[in-house]
Amino acid sequence: MPALKHKVLAYVTRGNHLLVFSHPHFPDAGIQVPAGTLRDGETPEAGVIREAIEETGLTGLALVAFLGEYRRDMSDFGLDEIHHRHIYHLRCDGDPPERWNHFERDPSGGDSEPILFEFFWATMPNEIPELAAGHGDMLPALFRSVSRM
Repeated sequence: MPALKHKVLAYVTRGNHLLVFSHPHFPDAGIQVPAGTLRDGETPEAGVIREAIEETGLTGLALVAFLGEYRRDMSDFGLDEIHHRHIYHLRCDGDPPERWNHFERDPSGGDSEPILFEFFWATMPNEIPELAAGHGDMLPALFRSVSRM
């Protein structure tokens, strides 16, 4: 039976842009949004802020809205896991660069080596690249959330 993992995904926006990233050393991982595994006893709201800060290095992130949750079978990635995903809209109130690199120093996969991420802002809705592993599944809910801001 697949292991159930509780995950959070952060759709971080700045104006009409969505924050996405690639893995320069693992290009097969595709383009993603900040995401990660909840810690024991951690609420999804706390976890999504923590993961977004850890992965991006950004500060000044504000929780805007809970967008939904769903389960995704990860067997297409060779994992015997079901991810129960909680998806949130976060707003970046700072003034980050258009592109930057940041190391994830606490990867949830248990690796001891930091993982390099290359971040960039994609214009919504038409310039968002295809997102890997179902990371784009809740984009319609994000667009509704942004339209209410």
